[in-house]
Amino acid sequence: MTGKAPPLGFFFYRTMTRAVSPLVPLLLRRREARGKEDPARLGERLGVASRPRPEGSLVWLHGASVGESLSILPLVTRLLAARPGLHVLVTTGTVTSARLMAERLPDGAVHQYVPLDHPDYCARFIDHWRPDLAVWIESEFWPNLIAAADRHGVPLALVNARITARSAHNWRHAPAFIADLLSRFRLIMAQDRASAARLRELGAAEVLEPGNLKHDAPALSVDEAELARLRAMTAGRTIWIATNTHEGEERAAGEAHARLAAEHPGLLTIVVPRHPARGQAIGQELAAAGLSVARRATGDTITPATQIYLADTLGEVGLFYSLADIVFIGGTLDDTGGHNPFEAARFGCALLAGPSDFNFAEAFPAFEEAGAMLRVADAASLAAAAARLLASAAECKHMGAAAQRIASGDSGATERTLDALLALLPAPEARSANHA
Repeated sequence: MTGKAPPLGFFFYRTMTRAVSPLVPLLLRRREARGKEDPARLGERLGVASRPRPEGSLVWLHGASVGESLSILPLVTRLLAARPGLHVLVTTGTVTSARLMAERLPDGAVHQYVPLDHPDYCARFIDHWRPDLAVWIESEFWPNLIAAADRHGVPLALVNARITARSAHNWRHAPAFIADLLSRFRLIMAQDRASAARLRELGAAEVLEPGNLKHDAPALSVDEAELARLRAMTAGRTIWIATNTHEGEERAAGEAHARLAAEHPGLLTIVVPRHPARGQAIGQELAAAGLSVARRATGDTITPATQIYLADTLGEVGLFYSLADIVFIGGTLDDTGGHNPFEAARFGCALLAGPSDFNFAEAFPAFEEAGAMLRVADAASLAAAAARLLASAAECKHMGAAAQRIASGDSGATERTLDALLALLPAPEARSANHA
């Protein structure tokens, strides 16, 4: 525990979260109606566990959503292997990530929804799970939850930490608040140099730079039978992909398709939205632009007339990376900051991306410098870059090989992070004494 009084900002935040608690049921009902909460597990959001705590040592890892939770899967596996009898609790805040964790967490690991950041919910959560080590992934700071864990003497670690220039700027308006939060972490490991520098500026005493856990994540899974079925449906067609797209980027992909189709009859563009729930709206937008759209979520078949295949389902991105050699990485034509380029690179895909890349501020330039990525600015330049690669199989293959070389190397980030966490984790005999 830090053993020092929190700043006034924390007391104000704590008071405000208590004051709005009567609105929590309404908030949860609205989120449930929009498909953003699991009605069977709403109690978890109030700190009420849906399963008993297992006996023995337990490490708790928290990631906000899909990207963070997937990035820690190798770390979870190695933690369980390194400490026999250990259990792992993974918390996230989204329905999508909960479904993926249910499918992919190994034996010895369980998932729960993270409680809303209310003092009582957080205390209830910590009292039940009594973690021996708490690990935050990337950048989601929940002050009440961090304080509750610290108050119970739980060692805290912040790993694969990422903080953007915008977030750092916002935190500078509450310097004592963020400095206090950071001081509660016994270990802080940043995923890149820029994040490390910003964390130090915000008050972190020591920040290690072990590398990015997302670099070491395994290749996405592929259903081979479904892949064979899709290949049969698309045989002889030229295919490219726009993946992890956000609002506006689907329209750009559609415009690019229209520009490319004249030179490439039979072209098929696969659009994989970041949020599959937007599928119906995206399909309507593209159809209104005069494009023939087939939606995967509704079971539509790809026919010779299909121009856009809207892959609005969950957990199948690897399937589509297996179908094409050219991939546009979404979240780069708006202010999102880009999504994980390593996933497509592991499949040997040539990469296209817009200018917004602050979520992977070192990775995107590295792919570009290695000749694995072309940058675009809008629908017209996206079409031009895709046309360039469609016209040159040799360049496309060269770019894909360069991307795969970068993505296939083990950066060592997972192993270095594992060693640091094991050093924080109390030995089993110490745990027995502390929890007696």
